[in-house]
Amino acid sequence: MLIDTHCHLDAAEYDADREAVARRALEAGVERIIVPSVAAFNFPATVNCRQYPGVDIALGMHPMYVHIHKEEHLAQLEEAIRAHQPVAIGEIGLDRFQSCIDRPGVLEHDLNMQEFYFSEQLKLARKFSLPVLLHIRRSNDQILKFLRRIKVPGGIAHAFNGSMQQAREFIKLGFKLGFGGAFTYTRATNLHQLAMELPLDSIVLETDGPDIPPEWIARQRNEPAQVAPIANALATLRHISPDEIAQKTTENARQVLRLII
Repeated sequence: MLIDTHCHLDAAEYDADREAVARRALEAGVERIIVPSVAAFNFPATVNCRQYPGVDIALGMHPMYVHIHKEEHLAQLEEAIRAHQPVAIGEIGLDRFQSCIDRPGVLEHDLNMQEFYFSEQLKLARKFSLPVLLHIRRSNDQILKFLRRIKVPGGIAHAFNGSMQQAREFIKLGFKLGFGGAFTYTRATNLHQLAMELPLDSIVLETDGPDIPPEWIARQRNEPAQVAPIANALATLRHISPDEIAQKTTENARQVLRLII
């Protein structure tokens, strides 16, 4: 059994064949998919993904949508958490890279607002005793600062790409580290090292579908079925069997997200 701990199954890229995507995942041995929201507007679409076998949801407000978030959306998020009982709060975090590219004129304002919404959502995670799914770009140390101040019951550092020292700090705080298509590229030497050297009990698998495709489908749409060959690639890097990767990463995901299977 495998778990895709991060896939945006509600995304428009899947509108034409969402049911088939979910079916292919099951056929590939991916029996659980975690679908996070990105903003208040897609809470309903995220919840609707539960109609597909093995789908669980996370609810949260993504930092790349900070320009459309409003304070009243936090109340909507709390209401949605009560109503729909997600397995995590997410996708939340900080993105210092995207702000620089897309909105350079309002960088400082964007980052201040990102920190506001991140902090408030960490408080909700603490209030409801839920783990969090973290979006982190060029902000590992800043996010660690918030996590030390606002204690939450762990979670997943999605698409982790920090240093070994930063990885250890996340692990100390009860987090697992998400690995997906990015580490499969030949040039991804830092990710190769992390994937080989991190304790196996700190790693979970993900796709971030429809984004971050592995090297063998570069520039194509990603989907949860790709977790199976991603697991094989990790097994090759670590010189262990794919079965061991599947068993341990599934156990890790179940532990941090408190999944009952």
